[in-house]
Amino acid sequence: MTHRDALFSYTERMSKTQEILSTIPGNPLIGLQKADELWRTYKAGERSFPTVITEQAKPLEQVDYDVAVCGGTLGILLGAALAGKGWRVVLLERGELRGREQEWNISRRELETFVELELLSEEELGEAIATQYNPARITFNGGKELWVTDVLNIGVDPVYLLDKLKQKFLASGGTLLEHTPFQSATVHPNGVSIQASDSPITARLLVDAMGHFSPIVQQARQGEKPDAACMVVGTCAKGYNNNETGDLIASFTPIKNQCQYFWEAFPARDGRTTYMFTYLDAHPSRPSLEAFFEDYLTLLPEYQNTPLDQLDFVRALFGFFPCYKDSPLQYPWNRTLPVGDSSGSQSPLSFGGFGAMVRHLGRLTKGIHEALDADLLDSKSLGVLQPYQPNLSVTWLFQKSMSVGVNQKVPPNKINDVLSTIFADMAALGDDVLKPFLQDVVQFPALAKTMLRTSTRHPLLVASILPQVGVGSVASWMRHFVSLGGYNVLNAAESSVDRALASSAKKQYYANRWIDALKYGSGGDY
Repeated sequence: MTHRDALFSYTERMSKTQEILSTIPGNPLIGLQKADELWRTYKAGERSFPTVITEQAKPLEQVDYDVAVCGGTLGILLGAALAGKGWRVVLLERGELRGREQEWNISRRELETFVELELLSEEELGEAIATQYNPARITFNGGKELWVTDVLNIGVDPVYLLDKLKQKFLASGGTLLEHTPFQSATVHPNGVSIQASDSPITARLLVDAMGHFSPIVQQARQGEKPDAACMVVGTCAKGYNNNETGDLIASFTPIKNQCQYFWEAFPARDGRTTYMFTYLDAHPSRPSLEAFFEDYLTLLPEYQNTPLDQLDFVRALFGFFPCYKDSPLQYPWNRTLPVGDSSGSQSPLSFGGFGAMVRHLGRLTKGIHEALDADLLDSKSLGVLQPYQPNLSVTWLFQKSMSVGVNQKVPPNKINDVLSTIFADMAALGDDVLKPFLQDVVQFPALAKTMLRTSTRHPLLVASILPQVGVGSVASWMRHFVSLGGYNVLNAAESSVDRALASSAKKQYYANRWIDALKYGSGGDY
Protein backbone atom coordinates (compact mmCIF):
# COMPACT_ATOMS: atom_id res chain seq x y z
CA MET A 1 0.00 0.00 0.00
CA THR A 2 1.41 3.41 -0.95
CA HIS A 3 1.63 6.31 1.49
CA ARG A 4 -1.15 8.06 -0.44
CA ASP A 5 -3.39 4.98 -0.22
CA ALA A 6 -2.70 4.67 3.49
CA LEU A 7 -3.54 8.32 4.05
CA PHE A 8 -6.74 7.95 2.05
CA SER A 9 -7.68 4.84 4.03
CA TYR A 10 -7.06 6.67 7.33
CA THR A 11 -9.15 9.66 6.18
CA GLU A 12 -11.97 7.32 5.24
CA ARG A 13 -11.99 5.93 8.78
CA MET A 14 -12.10 9.39 10.32
CA SER A 15 -15.46 10.92 11.16
CA LYS A 16 -16.49 14.21 9.56
CA THR A 17 -15.96 15.84 12.96
CA GLN A 18 -12.43 14.53 13.35
CA GLU A 19 -11.53 15.37 9.77
CA ILE A 20 -12.81 18.96 9.82
CA LEU A 21 -11.88 19.97 13.38
CA SER A 22 -8.33 18.68 12.98
CA THR A 23 -7.80 21.20 10.16
CA ILE A 24 -8.97 24.26 12.14
CA PRO A 25 -6.21 26.32 13.81
CA GLY A 26 -5.71 25.35 17.43
CA ASN A 27 -7.08 21.83 16.84
CA PRO A 28 -10.44 22.25 18.62
CA LEU A 29 -10.91 18.47 18.44
CA ILE A 30 -8.85 18.21 21.64
CA GLY A 31 -11.10 20.72 23.39
CA LEU A 32 -14.19 18.86 22.15
CA GLN A 33 -12.91 15.60 23.61
CA LYS A 34 -12.18 17.29 26.96
CA ALA A 35 -15.67 18.79 27.04
CA ASP A 36 -17.08 15.36 26.18
CA GLU A 37 -15.31 13.78 29.13
CA LEU A 38 -16.83 16.41 31.44
CA TRP A 39 -20.27 15.80 29.90
CA ARG A 40 -19.77 12.06 30.51
CA THR A 41 -19.19 12.64 34.24
CA TYR A 42 -22.38 14.72 34.44
CA LYS A 43 -24.38 11.96 32.75
CA ALA A 44 -22.87 9.22 34.89
CA GLY A 45 -23.31 11.15 38.14
CA GLU A 46 -19.62 10.57 38.90
CA ARG A 47 -18.61 14.15 39.56
CA SER A 48 -16.53 14.81 42.62
CA PHE A 49 -16.85 18.29 44.04
CA PRO A 50 -13.95 20.15 45.64
CA THR A 51 -13.96 21.91 48.98
CA VAL A 52 -12.61 25.29 47.97
CA ILE A 53 -14.51 27.47 50.46
CA THR A 54 -13.83 27.12 54.17
CA GLU A 55 -14.70 29.34 57.13
CA GLN A 56 -12.64 30.60 60.04
CA ALA A 57 -13.73 32.57 63.11
CA LYS A 58 -10.51 34.56 63.43
CA PRO A 59 -10.63 38.00 61.74
CA LEU A 60 -8.10 38.98 59.11
CA GLU A 61 -5.42 41.36 60.29
CA GLN A 62 -5.65 43.37 57.06
CA VAL A 63 -8.09 43.52 54.14
CA ASP A 64 -6.54 44.96 50.99
CA TYR A 65 -9.54 45.19 48.64
CA ASP A 66 -13.26 45.79 48.81
CA VAL A 67 -14.09 43.29 46.04
CA ALA A 68 -12.24 40.37 44.47
CA VAL A 69 -13.82 39.28 41.18
CA CYS A 70 -12.80 35.74 40.22
CA GLY A 71 -13.20 35.10 36.48
CA GLY A 72 -12.29 37.94 34.19
CA THR A 73 -13.88 37.25 30.80
CA LEU A 74 -17.29 38.48 31.92
CA GLY A 75 -16.23 39.52 35.42
CA ILE A 76 -14.47 42.54 33.91
CA LEU A 77 -17.91 44.02 33.14
CA LEU A 78 -18.83 44.11 36.81
CA GLY A 79 -15.28 44.81 37.97
CA ALA A 80 -14.99 47.90 35.79
CA ALA A 81 -18.40 49.17 36.92
CA LEU A 82 -17.54 48.78 40.62
CA ALA A 83 -14.07 50.30 40.20
CA GLY A 84 -15.74 53.24 38.49
CA LYS A 85 -17.75 53.80 41.68
CA GLY A 86 -14.55 54.13 43.68
CA TRP A 87 -14.29 50.66 45.22
CA ARG A 88 -10.95 48.89 45.52
CA VAL A 89 -11.36 45.99 43.09
CA VAL A 90 -8.97 43.18 42.20
CA LEU A 91 -9.78 40.89 39.28
CA LEU A 92 -8.33 37.38 38.98
CA GLU A 93 -8.13 35.69 35.58
CA ARG A 94 -6.60 32.25 35.05
CA GLY A 95 -5.12 33.23 31.68
CA GLU A 96 -4.78 36.43 29.70
CA LEU A 97 -7.81 38.70 29.89
CA ARG A 98 -8.69 38.83 26.23
CA GLY A 99 -11.94 38.43 24.33
CA ARG A 100 -12.49 35.51 21.96
CA GLU A 101 -12.64 35.97 18.20
CA GLN A 102 -16.29 34.90 17.88
CA GLU A 103 -18.77 37.79 18.23
CA TRP A 104 -21.27 37.96 21.09
CA ASN A 105 -24.80 38.49 19.78
CA ILE A 106 -27.16 40.83 21.58
CA SER A 107 -29.90 43.37 20.88
CA ARG A 108 -29.13 47.09 20.52
CA ARG A 109 -31.17 48.35 23.46
CA GLU A 110 -29.29 46.09 25.91
CA LEU A 111 -25.97 47.59 24.85
CA GLU A 112 -27.03 50.99 26.18
CA THR A 113 -26.20 49.60 29.64
CA PHE A 114 -22.52 50.22 28.91
CA VAL A 115 -23.18 53.90 28.21
CA GLU A 116 -25.52 54.29 31.20
CA LEU A 117 -22.86 52.88 33.53
CA GLU A 118 -20.21 55.09 31.87
CA LEU A 119 -18.17 52.07 30.84
CA LEU A 120 -18.17 53.09 27.17
CA SER A 121 -18.87 56.28 25.28
CA GLU A 122 -21.36 56.25 22.41
CA GLU A 123 -18.41 56.32 19.99
CA GLU A 124 -16.70 53.38 21.71
CA LEU A 125 -19.96 51.44 21.73
CA GLY A 126 -20.22 51.98 17.99
CA GLU A 127 -16.66 50.70 17.56
CA ALA A 128 -17.52 47.59 19.62
CA ILE A 129 -20.23 46.57 17.14
CA ALA A 130 -18.61 44.26 14.60
CA THR A 131 -21.67 43.09 12.65
CA GLN A 132 -25.36 43.89 12.22
CA TYR A 133 -27.99 42.09 10.22
CA ASN A 134 -31.73 42.06 9.58
CA PRO A 135 -34.12 40.29 9.37
CA ALA A 136 -34.02 37.09 11.42
CA ARG A 137 -36.15 34.00 10.81
CA ILE A 138 -38.14 31.70 13.08
CA THR A 139 -39.22 28.46 11.44
CA PHE A 140 -40.20 24.93 12.42
CA ASN A 141 -40.48 21.86 10.23
CA GLY A 142 -43.76 22.03 8.32
CA GLY A 143 -44.78 25.41 9.75
CA LYS A 144 -44.95 28.96 8.45
CA GLU A 145 -41.81 31.11 8.45
CA LEU A 146 -41.80 34.19 10.67
CA TRP A 147 -39.40 37.13 10.27
CA VAL A 148 -38.44 39.71 12.89
CA THR A 149 -36.06 42.67 13.00
CA ASP A 150 -33.69 44.06 15.63
CA VAL A 151 -33.62 40.97 17.86
CA LEU A 152 -30.15 39.63 18.80
CA ASN A 153 -28.94 41.06 15.50
CA ILE A 154 -25.87 42.91 16.82
CA GLY A 155 -22.51 41.14 16.91
CA VAL A 156 -20.18 42.68 19.50
CA ASP A 157 -16.40 42.31 19.08
CA PRO A 158 -15.26 40.72 22.38
CA VAL A 159 -11.59 41.54 21.75
CA TYR A 160 -12.29 45.27 21.42
CA LEU A 161 -14.91 45.34 24.19
CA LEU A 162 -12.79 43.60 26.81
CA ASP A 163 -9.75 45.67 25.91
CA LYS A 164 -11.72 48.90 26.45
CA LEU A 165 -13.18 47.62 29.72
CA LYS A 166 -9.71 46.58 30.87
CA GLN A 167 -8.46 50.10 30.17
CA LYS A 168 -11.43 51.58 32.05
CA PHE A 169 -10.87 49.22 34.96
CA LEU A 170 -7.16 50.05 35.30
CA ALA A 171 -7.76 53.79 34.88
CA SER A 172 -10.27 53.62 37.76
CA GLY A 173 -7.65 52.09 40.05
CA GLY A 174 -8.52 48.42 39.57
CA THR A 175 -5.89 45.72 40.03
CA LEU A 176 -5.70 43.04 37.32
CA LEU A 177 -4.02 39.71 38.08
CA GLU A 178 -3.75 37.70 34.87
CA HIS A 179 -2.50 34.10 34.81
CA THR A 180 -3.77 33.84 38.38
CA PRO A 181 -6.33 31.02 38.66
CA PHE A 182 -8.56 30.82 41.74
CA GLN A 183 -7.59 27.91 44.00
CA SER A 184 -9.49 28.28 47.26
CA ALA A 185 -10.75 30.85 49.76
CA THR A 186 -11.31 31.16 53.48
CA VAL A 187 -14.17 33.29 54.77
CA HIS A 188 -13.35 35.31 57.91
CA PRO A 189 -15.67 37.59 59.92
CA ASN A 190 -14.24 40.72 58.25
CA GLY A 191 -13.20 39.46 54.81
CA VAL A 192 -12.15 36.65 52.49
CA SER A 193 -8.62 35.33 52.04
CA ILE A 194 -8.16 33.97 48.50
CA GLN A 195 -5.44 31.55 47.52
CA ALA A 196 -4.56 32.19 43.89
CA SER A 197 -0.88 33.15 43.97
CA ASP A 198 2.15 33.02 46.25
CA SER A 199 0.53 35.32 48.82
CA PRO A 200 -3.18 35.45 49.80
CA ILE A 201 -5.43 38.11 48.30
CA THR A 202 -7.79 39.62 50.85
CA ALA A 203 -11.08 41.36 50.14
CA ARG A 204 -14.31 42.22 51.90
CA LEU A 205 -16.33 40.40 49.21
CA LEU A 206 -15.58 37.57 46.75
CA VAL A 207 -17.59 37.71 43.51
CA ASP A 208 -17.68 34.42 41.59
CA ALA A 209 -17.84 35.06 37.84
CA MET A 210 -16.20 31.76 36.86
CA GLY A 211 -19.27 30.39 35.11
CA HIS A 212 -21.27 27.14 35.10
CA PHE A 213 -18.26 25.03 36.06
CA SER A 214 -16.90 27.26 38.81
CA PRO A 215 -15.37 25.17 41.63
CA ILE A 216 -17.36 27.26 44.11
CA VAL A 217 -20.58 26.39 42.26
CA GLN A 218 -19.60 22.71 42.32
CA GLN A 219 -19.14 22.84 46.09
CA ALA A 220 -22.42 24.69 46.59
CA ARG A 221 -24.30 22.22 44.36
CA GLN A 222 -22.61 19.24 46.11
CA GLY A 223 -22.31 17.28 42.88
CA GLU A 224 -26.07 17.49 42.26
CA LYS A 225 -27.10 16.26 38.82
CA PRO A 226 -28.58 19.05 36.65
CA ASP A 227 -32.31 19.03 36.01
CA ALA A 228 -31.63 19.63 32.33
CA ALA A 229 -28.92 20.71 29.93
CA CYS A 230 -28.60 22.57 26.68
CA MET A 231 -26.11 20.96 24.29
CA VAL A 232 -24.62 23.22 21.60
CA VAL A 233 -22.22 22.66 18.69
CA GLY A 234 -21.39 24.87 15.73
CA THR A 235 -18.83 26.51 13.49
CA CYS A 236 -17.95 29.74 11.81
CA ALA A 237 -17.08 29.22 8.14
CA LYS A 238 -16.63 31.07 4.86
CA GLY A 239 -18.20 30.09 1.54
CA TYR A 240 -21.94 30.00 2.23
CA ASN A 241 -24.28 30.69 -0.67
CA ASN A 242 -26.33 33.12 1.44
CA ASN A 243 -25.06 35.21 4.34
CA GLU A 244 -27.44 38.17 4.50
CA THR A 245 -30.04 37.09 7.06
CA GLY A 246 -30.08 35.04 10.25
CA ASP A 247 -32.10 32.42 12.11
CA LEU A 248 -33.08 32.97 15.75
CA ILE A 249 -34.48 29.47 16.08
CA ALA A 250 -35.12 27.03 13.27
CA SER A 251 -35.71 23.32 12.82
CA PHE A 252 -36.21 21.28 9.67
CA THR A 253 -36.09 17.71 10.97
CA PRO A 254 -38.36 15.62 13.19
CA ILE A 255 -37.19 14.21 16.53
CA LYS A 256 -33.89 12.35 16.13
CA ASN A 257 -32.16 10.25 18.81
CA GLN A 258 -34.86 11.35 21.27
CA CYS A 259 -33.80 14.97 20.68
CA GLN A 260 -35.33 17.85 18.76
CA TYR A 261 -32.56 19.61 16.88
CA PHE A 262 -32.76 23.41 16.73
CA TRP A 263 -30.57 25.75 14.72
CA GLU A 264 -29.33 29.31 14.89
CA ALA A 265 -27.38 31.20 12.21
CA PHE A 266 -26.12 34.72 11.63
CA PRO A 267 -23.52 36.64 9.62
CA ALA A 268 -20.13 37.00 11.30
CA ARG A 269 -17.25 39.33 10.56
CA ASP A 270 -15.21 36.54 9.00
CA GLY A 271 -17.91 34.21 7.67
CA ARG A 272 -21.19 32.78 8.89
CA THR A 273 -21.83 31.24 12.30
CA THR A 274 -24.22 28.30 12.60
CA TYR A 275 -25.21 26.46 15.77
CA MET A 276 -27.20 23.31 16.37
CA PHE A 277 -28.59 22.88 19.88
CA THR A 278 -31.00 20.71 21.80
CA TYR A 279 -32.59 20.50 25.24
CA LEU A 280 -32.23 17.23 27.15
CA ASP A 281 -31.66 15.67 30.55
CA ALA A 282 -28.36 14.20 31.72
CA HIS A 283 -29.37 10.55 31.31
CA PRO A 284 -26.37 8.26 30.71
CA SER A 285 -27.69 7.25 27.28
CA ARG A 286 -27.67 10.79 25.92
CA PRO A 287 -25.35 11.39 22.96
CA SER A 288 -21.79 12.61 23.28
CA LEU A 289 -20.81 16.04 22.05
CA GLU A 290 -18.75 14.42 19.30
CA ALA A 291 -21.74 12.37 18.09
CA PHE A 292 -23.88 15.52 18.22
CA PHE A 293 -21.24 17.37 16.20
CA GLU A 294 -21.29 14.58 13.62
CA ASP A 295 -25.06 15.03 13.19
CA TYR A 296 -24.51 18.79 12.89
CA LEU A 297 -22.03 18.36 10.04
CA THR A 298 -24.26 15.78 8.35
CA LEU A 299 -27.28 18.11 8.42
CA LEU A 300 -25.48 21.42 7.83
CA PRO A 301 -25.43 21.21 3.99
CA GLU A 302 -29.21 20.74 3.89
CA TYR A 303 -29.78 23.48 6.49
CA GLN A 304 -27.70 26.10 4.65
CA ASN A 305 -28.04 24.74 1.11
CA THR A 306 -24.25 24.66 0.82
CA PRO A 307 -22.05 21.53 0.45
CA LEU A 308 -19.39 20.95 3.10
CA ASP A 309 -16.56 20.91 0.58
CA GLN A 310 -17.45 24.49 -0.38
CA LEU A 311 -16.86 25.73 3.17
CA ASP A 312 -13.66 27.01 4.74
CA PHE A 313 -14.04 26.41 8.49
CA VAL A 314 -12.56 29.15 10.67
CA ARG A 315 -13.70 28.14 14.18
CA ALA A 316 -15.51 25.35 15.96
CA LEU A 317 -17.86 26.01 18.87
CA PHE A 318 -19.22 23.47 21.33
CA GLY A 319 -20.33 22.97 24.91
CA PHE A 320 -23.13 22.03 27.24
CA PHE A 321 -24.88 24.23 29.76
CA PRO A 322 -26.25 22.54 32.91
CA CYS A 323 -29.53 23.96 34.21
CA TYR A 324 -30.96 23.68 37.74
CA LYS A 325 -34.45 24.47 38.93
CA ASP A 326 -32.90 25.77 42.13
CA SER A 327 -31.74 28.97 40.43
CA PRO A 328 -30.61 31.69 40.78
CA LEU A 329 -28.11 30.11 43.14
CA GLN A 330 -27.54 31.66 46.56
CA TYR A 331 -24.30 30.81 48.35
CA PRO A 332 -24.52 29.66 52.00
CA TRP A 333 -21.30 31.43 52.97
CA ASN A 334 -20.92 35.04 54.03
CA ARG A 335 -19.00 37.45 51.77
CA THR A 336 -19.41 35.33 48.62
CA LEU A 337 -21.70 36.10 45.68
CA PRO A 338 -22.23 34.23 42.37
CA VAL A 339 -22.96 36.34 39.28
CA GLY A 340 -23.58 35.58 35.62
CA ASP A 341 -23.55 31.90 34.69
CA SER A 342 -22.24 31.01 38.16
CA SER A 343 -25.59 32.10 39.57
CA GLY A 344 -27.69 30.43 36.88
CA SER A 345 -29.58 33.70 36.41
CA GLN A 346 -30.65 32.82 32.86
CA SER A 347 -33.62 30.66 31.87
CA PRO A 348 -33.15 26.99 30.86
CA LEU A 349 -33.92 28.08 27.28
CA SER A 350 -30.91 30.39 27.14
CA PHE A 351 -27.19 29.75 26.73
CA GLY A 352 -26.59 32.49 29.33
CA GLY A 353 -23.20 34.17 28.99
CA PHE A 354 -22.85 37.71 27.69
CA GLY A 355 -26.53 38.59 27.25
CA ALA A 356 -27.55 37.42 30.72
CA MET A 357 -24.61 39.25 32.31
CA VAL A 358 -25.40 42.53 30.53
CA ARG A 359 -29.07 42.29 31.43
CA HIS A 360 -28.28 42.18 35.15
CA LEU A 361 -25.19 44.39 35.11
CA GLY A 362 -26.89 47.59 36.25
CA ARG A 363 -28.87 45.83 38.97
CA LEU A 364 -25.82 44.00 40.32
CA THR A 365 -23.59 47.07 40.22
CA LYS A 366 -26.07 49.11 42.23
CA GLY A 367 -26.83 46.26 44.63
CA ILE A 368 -23.20 45.39 45.38
CA HIS A 369 -22.38 49.09 45.77
CA GLU A 370 -25.12 49.45 48.38
CA ALA A 371 -24.15 46.20 50.13
CA LEU A 372 -20.54 47.37 50.45
CA ASP A 373 -21.62 50.83 51.57
CA ALA A 374 -23.87 49.46 54.33
CA ASP A 375 -21.50 46.54 55.13
CA LEU A 376 -24.30 44.04 54.45
CA LEU A 377 -22.11 41.16 53.30
CA ASP A 378 -23.61 38.21 55.18
CA SER A 379 -25.15 35.37 53.16
CA LYS A 380 -28.73 36.49 53.82
CA SER A 381 -28.11 40.05 52.65
CA LEU A 382 -26.19 38.93 49.56
CA GLY A 383 -28.84 36.30 48.82
CA VAL A 384 -31.38 38.99 47.96
CA LEU A 385 -29.09 40.01 45.07
CA GLN A 386 -30.02 36.69 43.44
CA PRO A 387 -33.73 36.45 44.26
CA TYR A 388 -36.46 34.11 43.02
CA GLN A 389 -37.60 35.24 39.56
CA PRO A 390 -40.92 33.72 38.46
CA ASN A 391 -40.40 34.82 34.86
CA LEU A 392 -37.41 32.46 34.72
CA SER A 393 -39.13 29.65 36.60
CA VAL A 394 -42.11 29.53 34.22
CA THR A 395 -39.77 28.76 31.33
CA TRP A 396 -39.04 25.31 32.75
CA LEU A 397 -42.33 24.07 31.30
CA PHE A 398 -41.35 25.47 27.90
CA GLN A 399 -38.01 23.68 28.11
CA LYS A 400 -39.82 20.48 29.07
CA SER A 401 -42.14 20.77 26.07
CA MET A 402 -39.13 21.21 23.75
CA SER A 403 -37.38 18.05 24.97
CA VAL A 404 -38.14 14.33 24.97
CA GLY A 405 -37.41 11.76 27.69
CA VAL A 406 -35.20 8.84 26.75
CA ASN A 407 -38.13 6.41 26.91
CA GLN A 408 -40.94 8.73 25.82
CA LYS A 409 -43.00 7.94 22.76
CA VAL A 410 -43.76 11.24 21.02
CA PRO A 411 -44.97 11.74 17.43
CA PRO A 412 -41.90 12.63 15.31
CA ASN A 413 -43.03 16.16 14.43
CA LYS A 414 -44.87 16.90 17.68
CA ILE A 415 -42.47 19.52 19.04
CA ASN A 416 -42.30 21.29 15.68
CA ASP A 417 -46.10 21.39 15.45
CA VAL A 418 -46.47 22.81 18.96
CA LEU A 419 -43.80 25.47 18.51
CA SER A 420 -45.00 26.47 15.07
CA THR A 421 -48.50 27.03 16.45
CA ILE A 422 -47.42 28.92 19.57
CA PHE A 423 -44.97 31.20 17.75
CA ALA A 424 -47.61 31.96 15.10
CA ASP A 425 -50.01 32.94 17.88
CA MET A 426 -47.38 35.18 19.51
CA ALA A 427 -46.62 36.82 16.16
CA ALA A 428 -50.33 37.45 15.59
CA LEU A 429 -50.50 39.20 18.97
CA GLY A 430 -47.72 41.60 17.93
CA ASP A 431 -44.10 42.48 18.67
CA ASP A 432 -44.88 43.36 22.30
CA VAL A 433 -45.64 39.68 22.84
CA LEU A 434 -43.10 38.03 20.54
CA LYS A 435 -39.92 40.08 20.86
CA PRO A 436 -39.41 39.98 24.66
CA PHE A 437 -39.77 36.18 24.62
CA LEU A 438 -37.13 35.90 21.90
CA GLN A 439 -34.76 37.79 24.22
CA ASP A 440 -35.37 35.46 27.18
CA VAL A 441 -37.81 37.85 28.88
CA VAL A 442 -41.19 36.42 29.85
CA GLN A 443 -43.90 38.88 30.90
CA PHE A 444 -47.28 38.04 32.41
CA PRO A 445 -49.54 39.99 29.99
CA ALA A 446 -47.80 38.52 26.94
CA LEU A 447 -47.79 35.00 28.34
CA ALA A 448 -51.44 35.19 29.43
CA LYS A 449 -52.53 36.46 26.01
CA THR A 450 -50.60 33.71 24.26
CA MET A 451 -51.94 30.94 26.48
CA LEU A 452 -55.52 32.21 26.08
CA ARG A 453 -55.25 32.42 22.29
CA THR A 454 -53.57 29.03 21.91
CA SER A 455 -55.88 27.19 24.32
CA THR A 456 -59.04 28.54 22.69
CA ARG A 457 -57.94 28.16 19.07
CA HIS A 458 -56.00 24.89 19.45
CA PRO A 459 -57.43 23.08 22.52
CA LEU A 460 -56.51 19.60 21.28
CA LEU A 461 -52.92 20.64 20.70
CA VAL A 462 -52.65 22.04 24.22
CA ALA A 463 -54.19 18.88 25.68
CA SER A 464 -51.69 16.74 23.78
CA ILE A 465 -48.79 18.45 25.52
CA LEU A 466 -49.86 17.29 29.00
CA PRO A 467 -48.73 13.64 28.68
CA GLN A 468 -45.34 14.80 27.37
CA VAL A 469 -44.55 17.28 30.14
CA GLY A 470 -46.39 15.53 32.99
CA VAL A 471 -49.02 16.69 35.49
CA GLY A 472 -46.40 17.55 38.12
CA SER A 473 -44.62 19.94 35.78
CA VAL A 474 -47.89 21.67 34.92
CA ALA A 475 -48.81 22.03 38.60
CA SER A 476 -45.39 23.52 39.35
CA TRP A 477 -45.74 25.84 36.38
CA MET A 478 -49.11 27.10 37.61
CA ARG A 479 -47.54 28.23 40.90
CA HIS A 480 -44.86 30.18 39.07
CA PHE A 481 -47.44 31.57 36.62
CA VAL A 482 -49.56 32.90 39.50
CA SER A 483 -46.42 34.37 41.10
CA LEU A 484 -45.53 36.01 37.80
CA GLY A 485 -48.95 37.65 37.76
CA GLY A 486 -48.50 38.86 41.33
CA TYR A 487 -45.06 40.27 40.57
CA ASN A 488 -46.47 42.04 37.53
CA VAL A 489 -49.19 43.74 39.60
CA LEU A 490 -46.80 44.70 42.40
CA ASN A 491 -44.17 46.02 39.99
CA ALA A 492 -46.76 48.19 38.23
CA ALA A 493 -48.03 49.49 41.59
CA GLU A 494 -44.53 50.20 42.89
CA SER A 495 -43.47 52.10 39.78
CA SER A 496 -46.51 54.40 40.05
CA VAL A 497 -45.72 55.72 43.53
CA ASP A 498 -42.89 57.79 44.94
CA ARG A 499 -40.23 55.81 46.76
CA ALA A 500 -39.91 56.88 50.36
CA LEU A 501 -36.49 56.77 51.98
CA ALA A 502 -36.13 54.02 54.58
CA SER A 503 -35.10 54.84 58.12
CA SER A 504 -31.72 53.11 57.79
CA ALA A 505 -29.24 52.04 55.14
CA LYS A 506 -30.04 48.39 55.86
CA LYS A 507 -33.78 48.87 55.39
CA GLN A 508 -33.17 50.91 52.25
CA TYR A 509 -30.93 48.17 50.88
CA TYR A 510 -33.58 45.50 51.41
CA ALA A 511 -36.30 47.77 50.00
CA ASN A 512 -34.28 48.39 46.85
CA ARG A 513 -33.59 44.68 46.40
CA TRP A 514 -37.32 43.93 46.65
CA ILE A 515 -38.02 46.58 44.02
CA ASP A 516 -35.37 45.00 41.78
CA ALA A 517 -36.83 41.53 42.35
CA LEU A 518 -40.26 42.73 41.26
CA LYS A 519 -38.88 44.51 38.21
CA TYR A 520 -36.69 41.70 36.93
CA GLY A 521 -38.90 38.87 38.18
CA SER A 522 -41.82 40.27 36.17
CA GLY A 523 -39.75 41.06 33.07
CA GLY A 524 -40.32 44.75 33.75
CA ASP A 525 -36.68 45.51 32.97
CA TYR A 526 -37.28 44.90 29.24
